Amino acid sequence: MSDKLQKLIDASRGVLMSEAEKEAQRRSFAYGNAHIENVRVTRQMVDEAAEKLRKVG
Repeated sequence: MSDKLQKLIDASRGVLMSEAEKEAQRRSFAYGNAHIENVRVTRQMVDEAAEKLRKVG
């Protein structure tokens, strides 16, 4: 692993994400994985599903 990459990894360990940032990251991850399996999946579909799940949970 390069020194530059190691420095970035070390710096990222101290970052605290807000709840909004965590939610945005979660949705982005869900979209990316779902879109690989089905190119018709949109970000809007993921957002709508996440909102439904938030209301149920």
